[in-house]
Amino acid sequence: MLILAIDTALNACAAGVLDTRTGQLIAHESLPMARGHAEALMPLLGRVIQQSGIAFAELDRIAVTTGPGSFTGLRVGLSAGRGIGLAAGKPVVGVTTLAAYAAPVVSRNEDAPVIAAIDARHDHVYFQAVSGNGTSLQRPCVIPIDEAVEAARFGAPQLVGNAAGVLAERWPQDAPRPLGIDTQPAPEISWVAWLGAAVNPDTALARPFYLRAPDAKPQSSLMGDLGGAQSAS
Repeated sequence: MLILAIDTALNACAAGVLDTRTGQLIAHESLPMARGHAEALMPLLGRVIQQSGIAFAELDRIAVTTGPGSFTGLRVGLSAGRGIGLAAGKPVVGVTTLAAYAAPVVSRNEDAPVIAAIDARHDHVYFQAVSGNGTSLQRPCVIPIDEAVEAARFGAPQLVGNAAGVLAERWPQDAPRPLGIDTQPAPEISWVAWLGAAVNPDTALARPFYLRAPDAKPQSSLMGDLGGAQSAS
């Protein structure tokens, strides 16, 4: 299966083409940026497709990050993915940023819980906790950081996401310390592609996964586990 993955939800503009038959990302590019995704994405996609040697019509599926993240940024990627899918007659699937952050750790199938945290501003984080095998411990939500660190009750975790460092700084002193802290500003595009290959196109819809509306008061809505978060979007 040939998957075109697109991510503009956080602080990167990224795309890649994955060939699941060989297990290789045959072309990819990622530009760090907080703004300007709309201007950068289409030229970047052109370069990635040219580098891959794969025509849009040869793709089997397009995978796009759905959030949570920047309200403006994630819609840029979703619009591009939907447009390519419509023009090429290919299915477009959605992958949450929280799941994409957690996926490389979960793939190692270790015992430690995995906590994904994304900066939601105003001392809040978008948050998800899963066990080492990916089963849900706490479903995606937006909560104050002081509540997020209560996840210490699950044991010493692997922390991932652009707010992982903030959680580590506020981690309870009497709790087991995090085993690892990965603060990369955006998920790896290869894992967006792998998740995109794994999900069901009928349920993993390419539409925004906000967790809260723009400028709304944060809420603690619970919406799906690592495997189901994409289908909840």
